[in-house]
Amino acid sequence: MSTLSVPPVPTSPRDDAIQLYRAFKGLGCDTAAVVNILAHRDAMQRSLIQQEYRTMYSDDLSKRLASELSGKLETAVLLWMHDPAGRDAIVIRQALLADVTNLNGATEVICSRTPSQIQLIKQNYHSKFGVFLEQDIEGHTSGDHKNLLLAYVSTFRYEGLEVDREMALKDAKALYKAGEKKLGTDEKTFIRIFSERSRAQLGAISPAYHDMYGGSLKKAVKSETSGKFEHGLLTILKCSENPAKYFAKVLHKAMKGLGTDDTTLIRVIVTRTEIDMQYTKAEYLRKYKKTLNDAVHSETSGHYRTFLLSLLGPNH
Repeated sequence: MSTLSVPPVPTSPRDDAIQLYRAFKGLGCDTAAVVNILAHRDAMQRSLIQQEYRTMYSDDLSKRLASELSGKLETAVLLWMHDPAGRDAIVIRQALLADVTNLNGATEVICSRTPSQIQLIKQNYHSKFGVFLEQDIEGHTSGDHKNLLLAYVSTFRYEGLEVDREMALKDAKALYKAGEKKLGTDEKTFIRIFSERSRAQLGAISPAYHDMYGGSLKKAVKSETSGKFEHGLLTILKCSENPAKYFAKVLHKAMKGLGTDDTTLIRVIVTRTEIDMQYTKAEYLRKYKKTLNDAVHSETSGHYRTFLLSLLGPNH
């Protein structure tokens, strides 16, 4: 007699739609069932479940979820129901139209995405909201921060791994002249190089800068720029080196000290789950000597906790 556990029988999107409908019926919602189904389905499956639900019950699943769930769980689940590009478009739109404090959320999403991801986000943005992403950036941001975001979403960068060493040295020199070498800062040069160079190329500029001038490019950005503009440049730079390490730090900051920044926690976990969450978990453990799952567990509760932990996957 084998002692191996039997894997769960895979369900069809139709079965899932039926189970969700049952979870909504009657008094109160069987939230545990909803979380258990949706947290374990990928983007394609979630899309098919929504189609099946509409076909069988002439009802919009996301609207139904919005009326059945509430609070942080509702926010997280509704965001999860979209595909990655549609979700990013929604996150950016909400962050741009919200109060000023959340421009960080829009900056983080834009400046951490690859050129091909940004192309999809722009298409989704326009089809969902009837306005171009550039128009909203223009209307809701200002100064160097605005110029950086506009340049970043409209410049198509190379996505390969090849690096031009000569250009890296030239760019390092230009950034030094634009920043640490002069009184004041030539922001245009920072915007040009940070928005036009590929991730691999930016990754080569940092060591070149260090070799030539003894300091770090990251420190130069911190001392020469400030506020949202600084945040954008640092996001681009850190994500060119190691996106997982960058997001591990963002998550740690969201849970550090008194209270939890749930907006950031939800945004990062939900948007990175289908991209690089395993790497982020590994970086988190390496840097903070604690698993990301344990950190999230201690900062959350109830079905909201179960949902986020399900997205994170096994705790190791």
